[in-house]
Amino acid sequence: MTSAQVLDDRKYTKEHEWAKEEDGKVYFGITAFAVEQLGDITLVDLDVGVGDEVRAGEAFGTLESVKTLSDLYAPVSGKVVEINESLENEPELVNEDPWEKGWMLTIEPTNLRGDEGELLDAMAYRNHVESSDH
Repeated sequence: MTSAQVLDDRKYTKEHEWAKEEDGKVYFGITAFAVEQLGDITLVDLDVGVGDEVRAGEAFGTLESVKTLSDLYAPVSGKVVEINESLENEPELVNEDPWEKGWMLTIEPTNLRGDEGELLDAMAYRNHVESSDH
């Protein structure tokens, strides 16, 4: 079992991304559990830009850490409206604060209610983390 924090104000994917809806937009990044598993993040490589479309469940970039290279998957479909450009020069923000400063993209969702049905609430995500053998 992990000591990684799970926040109740977000939804989660089984691939350890989080999604937080605010003012009709969805912010997302990776969870503290993912950070714990990956180790020190050395590079955040986003294959999308503002105005690009992402689809729920599809890769939109990669994270490089001292341990591995890992794909990033969009938790919802929509148009990218903002990118956390700080991560280009400070990828360690993901390690330091994956919930706030380490966010990656903001999406204007095209099917939020439909996509949310595929996401886990905080309790289901906690159970997923506890039962996973990562």
